[in-house]
Amino acid sequence: MTRHSFRDLITLVLLALGLMLGSAARSEAQDADPFEHGWILDAGASDLQFLSVKKSVIAETSSFATLSGLITDTGAAQIRVLMDSVDTKIDLRNVRMRFLFFETFLFPEATISAQLDAGQLRDLHTTRRKVIDLPFTLNLHGVTVERTAEVAVTLMSNDRVTVASTNPIVLALQEFNLEEGRAKLQEAANVDILPMGMVSFSFVFDRAQPGTPPDLQSVTAPVTPGSAALETQGDFDREACLGRFEILSRTGNIYFGPGSARLDDKSVPLLENLHDIVRRCPDLRIEISGHTDSIGSDASNQRLSERRAQSVRDWLAAKGIPADRLLAVGYGETRPAFSNDTEEDRRRNRRIEFAEIGG
Repeated sequence: MTRHSFRDLITLVLLALGLMLGSAARSEAQDADPFEHGWILDAGASDLQFLSVKKSVIAETSSFATLSGLITDTGAAQIRVLMDSVDTKIDLRNVRMRFLFFETFLFPEATISAQLDAGQLRDLHTTRRKVIDLPFTLNLHGVTVERTAEVAVTLMSNDRVTVASTNPIVLALQEFNLEEGRAKLQEAANVDILPMGMVSFSFVFDRAQPGTPPDLQSVTAPVTPGSAALETQGDFDREACLGRFEILSRTGNIYFGPGSARLDDKSVPLLENLHDIVRRCPDLRIEISGHTDSIGSDASNQRLSERRAQSVRDWLAAKGIPADRLLAVGYGETRPAFSNDTEEDRRRNRRIEFAEIGG
């Protein structure tokens, strides 16, 4: 064999070997498991934001500080959002969002669930970034809807990946029974707010350790209302207390039976939050005032308002608030907040309010 033919033979062998290795690499890429070991959300690096518009032209962006989530080794993904952690960068605005809009004392969390398709992502480790249509389920304010969003999945390293929205996701407030909350916000802030929100997200996941695949049950533990709220620890100052009393007075979530002063059990979630706030305002004496609509006689409405205010006072005292800090007062129908011309306005006039005594 000549030197020239030997060199040609070596070239052919190397070419064949290259083709074999390339074929093996392509086969390995086709067989890669994008969910191997599962993935855990890096909450500190992740972000979930929503944009609202007030006065038709002023856009405000808010976020949530407490997120958790995972992708299992079968591609089941879930994100959990603690709604008390809403962050508008202003304390009392956070409190309005919690109590008046999201009603976090009733709906402390929202969840986003999806099933990722391995076939769509099997070559992610070679393409590094893929844009896919991702069907997802959103549970928010007690309502569950199914949607599809375009997301970008980016492999930052072999053990770190981001899943991010490519466009804002528009949510109609009416679809999630949030229209009443919008009305309360508008009254409290004296502004018009558009009946929709625009949501965007960037979720960062790290690959789980081999042998410890994440379990969906790890993001379904019970939530303690208020535990994730962004506010100072310990006692509130006077301004924070008074702002919270004003907001609690607007909730309308303390309930009694018709013509009764007996607290309904569905009042307890708000009362628990009220107790926490009163407890953290130890230097203030608080007036608890009852109000009624105009149906019935003046005298019966006066008595009913007094008894209802007393029921709330008794509840707080039974939970350990010193009785000498609490004054129950009834105003009957003498201080309507609304016209009493419609059933809805009459319902809103039947209310309990909170204020500093002598404030």
